[in-house]
Amino acid sequence: MLNQIDLSRTDLNLLVLFEAVLEERHVGRAAARLNLTSSAVSHGLGRLRRLMNDPLFLRTPKGVVPTARALELAAPIADVLARLRSVLSSAEPFDPATSGRRFTIAAPDGISAVLLAPLLAELRRRAPGIDIAIRQLLPAQGESAPERAWRGAFTDLEDRLTDIAVLPTGHIPERFHVSGLYDEDFVVAMRAGHAFAGEPTLERYCEQQHLVVSLGGDPHGFVDEALARQGRSRRVALTVPNFMFALAILAETDLVCALPRRFAVMHAARFGLESVDVPLELTRFRINAVLPKVALMDTGVAWLLAVLEEAQPPLP
Repeated sequence: MLNQIDLSRTDLNLLVLFEAVLEERHVGRAAARLNLTSSAVSHGLGRLRRLMNDPLFLRTPKGVVPTARALELAAPIADVLARLRSVLSSAEPFDPATSGRRFTIAAPDGISAVLLAPLLAELRRRAPGIDIAIRQLLPAQGESAPERAWRGAFTDLEDRLTDIAVLPTGHIPERFHVSGLYDEDFVVAMRAGHAFAGEPTLERYCEQQHLVVSLGGDPHGFVDEALARQGRSRRVALTVPNFMFALAILAETDLVCALPRRFAVMHAARFGLESVDVPLELTRFRINAVLPKVALMDTGVAWLLAVLEEAQPPLP
């Protein structure tokens, strides 16, 4: 959008002005928000129009409306300003009690749904001005090796699109810092009163109709591999793309689903579900917080990692 020549002779405050006018849809209100006069905002818009070679905002009786080009520019300009604000805030001494920083945490939905409530409780108590963005992490389709399945998460960390990633794997490249948060295993979740809960044997488990969480719709997972080792199989009657959707489906059907224990227990009551231990030996796995080692030099990110380590929901 802006090349180096443009930046050397361009007032970046024009981007702040663009943001204010876009959000307020009114020159006067944007001026009041920026503590400027309306004529100063109008003058700035003129400079911005020449820079972008577009009218950007068209006057109406009630204010201004953005042009198609302005709407195209909205997201990249917001991203530039967010990055700049993050850089400037990270350069200041970090005080969680007064900080207004925004941090981005990436995690699969079955993990973020476990971490988020205790994390927000800690932030309300210790850092009420800090905001959190959650990005959903998804493993790469068709990749069986964990270090390749989550390679997108590692790229986002190094590109600083994400501050911390929380991953269900210990296969982390050496260049990253790894902090173990908790160990997880699985339970079989189903609607309250389901007949399987009264006799949760392996044979009856194989007889049930199963729901599997799979973004791409692949019905075969680690449970099927464990069953195959014992010469057994199951029928996967339905796949859904995320764990929270799975809870809603389980509540209204006779399907059963293997879910992470903490996730199932935290949300069971809200959906009218119950769970029992899986009648099958499944591998436990470690949930790890991951970030570039260099990111620990950012006292804000290091503080957030410490909060994540402390704010773990206890197992029932």
